[in-house]
Amino acid sequence: MDIIALGEVKYNDVQKTFKTWHDKLKGKISNYEKERIQRGALSRLRKVDFDLKEIILIKVDKGFLDKCGSFQENFRNSDGSKRKAKVMVDLSKLKDEDVLARIEYLSFNIFSAKNLITSTLTALPNCLYATLSVE
Repeated sequence: MDIIALGEVKYNDVQKTFKTWHDKLKGKISNYEKERIQRGALSRLRKVDFDLKEIILIKVDKGFLDKCGSFQENFRNSDGSKRKAKVMVDLSKLKDEDVLARIEYLSFNIFSAKNLITSTLTALPNCLYATLSVE
């Protein structure tokens, strides 16, 4: 089983005030940032807010991945190391039989979300939660 969190994301503004603040907080340019500059890569967009709207619990198997997933490869971690491939799910291809549960939110805080996810997982005793990774 896997968990998908759906919501609205807000990114850093055009002036990159969040990045500027974060750089000052760090006190120096990280090795990752130095390598990015040397490669000529653009600075990544930084998420500054996430408004959770819905959580979907899905069952993930080979059939699901064949119809709904594509693999993202050649990404980097913040320390510059290669990141494991990930799955990007096309939600338009999600079928009712793939969905174990849907939880909609009007508003929440992190503590209520943790308790709700824990109680939902407890209510699904035949499922085991695992982070999906592709090697």
